[in-house]
Amino acid sequence: MLEDLLALQQRLLAAIAEAGSDDDLEQVRLSCLGRKGELTQILRSLGTLAPEQRKQAGEQANRTRETLQRALDERVLTLKQAALADRVVREQLDVTLPGRHRAAGAVHPITRAIAEIGTFFQGMGFIAATGPEVESDWYNFEALNLPPNHPAREMQDTFYLPETAAGERLLLRTHTSPVQIHVMEQQTPPLRVIAPGRVFRCDSDLTHTPMFHQVEGFMVDETVHFGHLKGLLAAFLRHFFARELPVRFRPSFFPFTEPSAEVDMGCLFCQGKGCRVCKGSGWLEVLGCGMIHPAVLGHVGIDRERYSGFAFGMGVERLAMLKYGIGDLRTFFDNDVRFLQRYGAAVMGDGR
Repeated sequence: MLEDLLALQQRLLAAIAEAGSDDDLEQVRLSCLGRKGELTQILRSLGTLAPEQRKQAGEQANRTRETLQRALDERVLTLKQAALADRVVREQLDVTLPGRHRAAGAVHPITRAIAEIGTFFQGMGFIAATGPEVESDWYNFEALNLPPNHPAREMQDTFYLPETAAGERLLLRTHTSPVQIHVMEQQTPPLRVIAPGRVFRCDSDLTHTPMFHQVEGFMVDETVHFGHLKGLLAAFLRHFFARELPVRFRPSFFPFTEPSAEVDMGCLFCQGKGCRVCKGSGWLEVLGCGMIHPAVLGHVGIDRERYSGFAFGMGVERLAMLKYGIGDLRTFFDNDVRFLQRYGAAVMGDGR
């Protein structure tokens, strides 16, 4: 029995030393110390020996088990150290190599333009308001003095939606002017509000997209007159483009304002001499405005004898194209990262 235990110990120690992986080592452990292992079977057979032999064999069996367990533990540690050393070699980094460049993010020109517009008007005491993009016919048209048969509706190219169960006609708003109606219904003058947001029209070409951005603004108070409107918009354009600009107001027509005007500014590219951008006129049309029509004030319950107001609206994309030198409206929505790398970075770094 003693000779068998010593022979088993030598054979298993050699097998442990030759084990090249955790799986190999586990197989050796099971063959030795597992429930059906050789040493386990010997320990179970000790009860068949004579008392004197049992004592000697038991002591040797325990020494063998301790020796084998210690060898197993040492081999596990050796294998772990070897695996770690191999991993260090395989995954080592050359710290002298330059790091990978991670491009910085940039603010989209439309987002930047809306923020700059908002900053100016908030500095003038205006607050920002928002409204739903899905509007009723009343808020988008009728409350703004565009009754069902008004010819100006044909210029809107409207996306209509299915009627509600109550028969209400819904649509995607064609301008942010409905926010004006919502605010005037819920609040009383004096009011100074701008309403930036997305608007939708069935139009798509080089200079039009089905979705674009507008900023509506209006002011309602006692003794408000057209001179206030002219001074505000002239100051805004000079601030936004960061230069002195000639500004003119041309008579125009909008159903929700009376009188109405188109606002032109001196061409940024030719300084009024005439170029391709301004079509030789020396002027660029940038926004529309006018005094709020008395019918609009009446629709929201504001006393037309006591209060007056003005309103204006501008396309954010057009202003951004002029300010940042962007030639094609469609590039705003192409999701090309090169567009942001060129114009976004320039916008963030222009100091304004």
